[in-house]
Amino acid sequence: MTPFDLAGLRTQLTATEKKVEAPDFWSNQEAATTVLKEKKQLESAIKEYEAIETLLSDAEVLIEMAEEEKDASLLDEIRDALDNCGEALEDLRIRTLLSGEYDHNNAIISLHAGSGGTDAQDWAEMLFRMYTRWCERRKFKLQILDMQSDKEAGIKSATLRVEGAYAYGYLKNEKGVHRIVRISPFDSSGRRHTSFSSLDVMPEIDETMNVEIDPEDIRIDTFRSSGAGGQHVNKTDSAVRITHLPTNIVVTCQNERSQHQNREMAMRVLMSKLLELKKQEKKDNLKELQGDYSQITWGSQIRSYVFHPYTMVKDHRTGAEIGNVQAVMDGKIDYFINEKLKLRDS
Repeated sequence: MTPFDLAGLRTQLTATEKKVEAPDFWSNQEAATTVLKEKKQLESAIKEYEAIETLLSDAEVLIEMAEEEKDASLLDEIRDALDNCGEALEDLRIRTLLSGEYDHNNAIISLHAGSGGTDAQDWAEMLFRMYTRWCERRKFKLQILDMQSDKEAGIKSATLRVEGAYAYGYLKNEKGVHRIVRISPFDSSGRRHTSFSSLDVMPEIDETMNVEIDPEDIRIDTFRSSGAGGQHVNKTDSAVRITHLPTNIVVTCQNERSQHQNREMAMRVLMSKLLELKKQEKKDNLKELQGDYSQITWGSQIRSYVFHPYTMVKDHRTGAEIGNVQAVMDGKIDYFINEKLKLRDS
């Protein structure tokens, strides 16, 4: 099936619906979950195609009206309609690039303040706000799993769950070091500072993905939650910290309502981290064979956000630049995401 085969998608959806209607559909719950996910993805794709067809049809009607009535006043409306069509088609084209194994999954993202002290912690909080705004624009659901705030300013780290169609596919290339250059609001001398924060991005584990963890390989600690979640979590030792001993990966979840929920979510995050580690080890082996020894480290940032002495956001991998840094901080980062996706680098 070609990426734009609407008839093929509808045929595939019909076949999937027949599977769902079968009497023994739930006899294999894992297989049933996979089919339901496939059905949802097909429905979403068809809805997107149909929306574009409607936009094109509306534009065509406007053009015909303008020609028949020789009404030049409709030209602005026609231009707007064609612009809407172009934007929708570009969104669809970008969506076809999300063909990675886990691109359709939800995402787990982790922010960590790097070098730069209070400035870096403030910068991590600014990035948290940026991705929050991006999720709102996408109508993605954002769930805070853990957040370590600093008494003076900003956050030391935060782990978030992003729920939405192709969340991981869109966010996967945001992984790396993000650099800010600005006049520090914490420097009484008004000097320019450079700070760093890192973002980690992993696909959320779902029912179709199997990551085995030996119970002997983990240590589970509980403690009193210090995060949001209401009075209940603050009165009990509901927060959960899981340490994976062979890799020393530590996962904390404290914002669910109960210890059981926090433990379940923490295990899912741990599985996601182990899956990402396995993928990275495979990539590193390939890079070694290819003679590419580049790694993400402090000082090898993927993107710079300059607030002073001029304003610019630049992605160092694609060369993409935007002068309106405030718009970017308000969540308008699709340009950078799309430019990286066009390189088909997953």
